[in-house]
Amino acid sequence: MSKNPNLQSLRSVKELKYVNADNVTRYRAIMRYLYQQYQKLNYWLKPEQIYNGLMAWNLLKTYTLEQCQIDLDQLVEWGNLNSRHDGGRAVTVEEYLRKKSQYLITPYSIEIERLLGNLETVRGYGGSLEPTLFDTIGSILSIIREKAGLYTAGEALELWNNLFESFQKLHEASVDYIASLQTGTAEELMATDAFLLYKDSITRYLQDFVQALQRRSYKIEGALKQMTGEETQRFFRAVIDDEGRIPKLDERVSPEQQFDELADKWDGLYRWFVGEGDSGSELIMLERASKDAIMKIVRSVVRIQERKRSGISRRKELDYLGQWFYRLDELNEAHKLAAYAFGLFPARHLQGEDNRESDSQEQSMWKEVPIPRTLRSRSRKKNERQDTEAVIDRSRQKEAMREAFRLQHRRELEFLIKMVAAEEVRISQLDVISTETRLQILYWIGRCNASSTSSFQTPEGILIQLHQPAQGERAILLSEDGRLELLDYRFNFRVVNESAWGDLLIGLEAS
Repeated sequence: MSKNPNLQSLRSVKELKYVNADNVTRYRAIMRYLYQQYQKLNYWLKPEQIYNGLMAWNLLKTYTLEQCQIDLDQLVEWGNLNSRHDGGRAVTVEEYLRKKSQYLITPYSIEIERLLGNLETVRGYGGSLEPTLFDTIGSILSIIREKAGLYTAGEALELWNNLFESFQKLHEASVDYIASLQTGTAEELMATDAFLLYKDSITRYLQDFVQALQRRSYKIEGALKQMTGEETQRFFRAVIDDEGRIPKLDERVSPEQQFDELADKWDGLYRWFVGEGDSGSELIMLERASKDAIMKIVRSVVRIQERKRSGISRRKELDYLGQWFYRLDELNEAHKLAAYAFGLFPARHLQGEDNRESDSQEQSMWKEVPIPRTLRSRSRKKNERQDTEAVIDRSRQKEAMREAFRLQHRRELEFLIKMVAAEEVRISQLDVISTETRLQILYWIGRCNASSTSSFQTPEGILIQLHQPAQGERAILLSEDGRLELLDYRFNFRVVNESAWGDLLIGLEAS
């Protein structure tokens, strides 16, 4: 996403010397104070002001003004501060005899202090998954194509800033969030029973992001592929012209260098969504990483549940069953109880030749001829090579399952469209519904009750708000598979993402 480094960018950074110097506490205190004053619009400061500010923190007990002056001169030598002569009138003899200077923190040091401040608040990878950024990037690219190089003053620069900030936030925040699921802390949490409380919300969060990524990224990819080199160059020139209208007193970058920087960032954006050559795009890698994270969560939950099941003690149940057998007086009654207690286990199908010597139904199973069955060795030693069997073609079954899923998804979307048109619906107002619709409504109720705001946003851009009845009124939900009594909930449906909702409606009409 960035161009190759040059020799100048690989130089030694003397501005970082104060971070690990011998008197690091004094240097960092001076730089932190100057940075805070810079944020308060106090730029050029005298040594006395800096010294008094440091002493007010009560950190350097034996610090003197002379030591502060020496430290300031050292920071000037390292390039962390700029100095200039103080032409103000001296008040005391000491001030008159002393070399009078004022100090200003340099831009390089401002970024260093900003970075150090951010590092102090780092508690993990952080990050988030924000599907709305796909819509922002897609709409900006559409505007750039529609403008075709005809921009008002400042418009191109604003479009570029919004585009690249959204792209950078999407990339960094999503990568950080996926990385946070790979940390040791996350691994430890996924191995505990407490993780069961989070698994539904995290899984839904990832699934909604993947669905939004799959539905909206094609619009960005198509816009990038359709834009010609001439259109992008006109856009770059408009951005450079807008930059030139901003009066700046510091060192200016040449238009050619600005153009190269914009082109490098644009190439990074293109490679992220479209890819380059035979290599896949980073968008595909993000989608794959999100799906892998979902599978990892599911596997962790399965392991926790299996561990909990394996640790369940059946002592009380077996003791109760044993006493039940003990109280029986007839053998036939014990046989019946054994059939009910032990005859419901899942069947195991063992292949073999049935060589029965008698067709009598009264013959005991213990008198039947055994059927030999060769079992595979579970040893780690390498077994003899065996011929591999051909893979069974299940493409028809898979296609049938895909088609069934598409039909079910379409019916769910049609019901959602009907609810959005109604805007507000109560449980008692619903007619007889299908089983799928009943499950869909119960899913909405579960999502809303799990949220602190009693609402959630679907991947289609619809905000569903759940309201409980004021007096606890109840209603009967009639479906094809029966009757369900529950609270007479009230749903409100509102479109919050016009772009995603419009694309969905167009897609349904086209199919």
